[in-house]
Amino acid sequence: MKKKLCVVIKYFMIMLLSITLIQTSMSAQTTSNNQAKIKLLVHVTVGPENPTKASLALLVARTAIEEGNSVTLFLAGDAVQLIRDHVLDNLAGLGTGKLREHFDAIVKGGGKFYLSGNSSKARGVTDADIANKSASFALPNVLVKLIIENDKVITY
Repeated sequence: MKKKLCVVIKYFMIMLLSITLIQTSMSAQTTSNNQAKIKLLVHVTVGPENPTKASLALLVARTAIEEGNSVTLFLAGDAVQLIRDHVLDNLAGLGTGKLREHFDAIVKGGGKFYLSGNSSKARGVTDADIANKSASFALPNVLVKLIIENDKVITY
């Protein structure tokens, strides 16, 4: 009788261990498949004078969108010039790709661009430059608001 009881207890323990391992495995899969997506703000201050860094900023934003995250970009200083069609069409970074391809993917993925109104005015960026581009001019208070609202901020 003791032998049968020991066999039943061993079987019961093995079943409990198996159930625990299965639950742990399922929990790990759920966590990796349902990772919380973040809201990312990419603050860009580098312009056409540094094509690699400017393109890298948009490449990172594009990649974040492609991974299911929400992305907003705030262009300030020399970066406001990146919105111009002739810059978008001709700028390519060394190892960081073409600016136009990144820009188009960001817009297609729901990304939004804000341009510093003061920086734009100082550099001659106008309403015509942002027409039909998912972009708008903004003052510093909008940048502050975006920093507070987003989960992460990256600056280039």
